[in-house]
Amino acid sequence: MDKKITIAIDGFSSTGKSTLAKQLAKELGYVYVDTGAMYRAIAFFSMQNNYIKTDFLDKEGLINHLSTIRLEFKFNPDLGFAEMYLNDENVERQIRTIEVSNFVSKVAEIPEVRAKLVQQQQEMGKNKAVVMDGRDIGTVVFPDAELKIFMTASAQTRAQRRFDELIQKGDSVTFEEVLKNVEERDYIDTHRSNSPLVKATDAIEIDNSNLNREEQFNLVLDLVNKKRSF
Repeated sequence: MDKKITIAIDGFSSTGKSTLAKQLAKELGYVYVDTGAMYRAIAFFSMQNNYIKTDFLDKEGLINHLSTIRLEFKFNPDLGFAEMYLNDENVERQIRTIEVSNFVSKVAEIPEVRAKLVQQQQEMGKNKAVVMDGRDIGTVVFPDAELKIFMTASAQTRAQRRFDELIQKGDSVTFEEVLKNVEERDYIDTHRSNSPLVKATDAIEIDNSNLNREEQFNLVLDLVNKKRSF
């Protein structure tokens, strides 16, 4: 008999955390929560309302309007996964741009933003049977998760993956621009004072620089099955 567990997947940007989490959730019949999409949605809200621009961040303005932000995941049966809705508007496409990527780490380091989202994330996973990926899932959101994965890969490898993904979507970006974004996000994520990106002491680190998606999935699924078995 298999028990329900919480699976926390943390790691650097563009390591394929969301792809792996979606695969696991589908295989196990678990709920998948993309916490990165939640932070991206708040970054997009900040851009829409002029709380953030290049070299400008109105923290007070954003904090004062956090209560007006409603975030929901709504399952899209045609796509096979849940999409992010911001105040009842589907923003899944808008939040995946390089422009949002350039601002998301700056918004995510605001303590009030993190507090709001961590509370929501903990509520989403209170019944276990959840796969959640982000930066602080195993350290802050679910420190008691039965399985914690920490994903990493070289900055060059991650930038190439992200660049290929954006080009495939039709975005106009350069590799250098994407690499700079990856490196800047790494620095901000690991140096912020509130919930910095760190590997939990009991997390299993996976460097997927030389792993394909199938190899990575099978590796982690084996770890999951060992944790689920009584």
